[in-house]
Amino acid sequence: MNVLLEHGLTLFGQKISYAELVGQLCALAVVFLAQRRTLWTWPVNLIAPILLFAVYSSAHLGGLATRQIVILAISVYGWWAWHRRRDPIFGVAVRKGTLAERLAMVGVLAVGTVVMALVLDALNASWAPWPDAWIFIGTVVAFAAQALGLVEFWLVWLAVDAVGVPLQIKSGLWFSAAVYVVFAVLVIIGWRDWTRTAQRRSTAIAAARSAATA
Repeated sequence: MNVLLEHGLTLFGQKISYAELVGQLCALAVVFLAQRRTLWTWPVNLIAPILLFAVYSSAHLGGLATRQIVILAISVYGWWAWHRRRDPIFGVAVRKGTLAERLAMVGVLAVGTVVMALVLDALNASWAPWPDAWIFIGTVVAFAAQALGLVEFWLVWLAVDAVGVPLQIKSGLWFSAAVYVVFAVLVIIGWRDWTRTAQRRSTAIAAARSAATA
């Protein structure tokens, strides 16, 4: 892993390690695959956190590094969950979250960020504990919601990107910052596509139930 961290290439005057390059490209591919609701989303997502854990650890961003471990665990669950929730017509079943699920996501984001920031600060594990904590908790919530097939996970990713881009720039990870910008574009497209699919599926289920009771 040290070889991948110490060696790389230079783009626009900025040094990019091979670990950061490959890790972020895999992370970008995950967003692209998730938009298409393919099971390949999760096995590809097992590669990115291994490489990015080393990248963020070397940049002294403890929250971003620790979240890679969580991503690994959630990716295993997500792979299993999506395999179980495949719809014969619409592919991986997606839906809009209930009010309770949305409130739960907001609550976890708020409380989780505060707790994580205090932990990172106490352990001196990050030079930017609050944005680092927000990205960590936001990533966990987004991947968990993605595994459950909730459309709202895309909106959580937008909130993560809004903090992630300036943090990556301040950390000198310019390539990662650029990838986060591309993330935002793909996230908007993914949110639009998942919303349409969820609506079509909801309409089809309602019509089937209506026909069954007629």
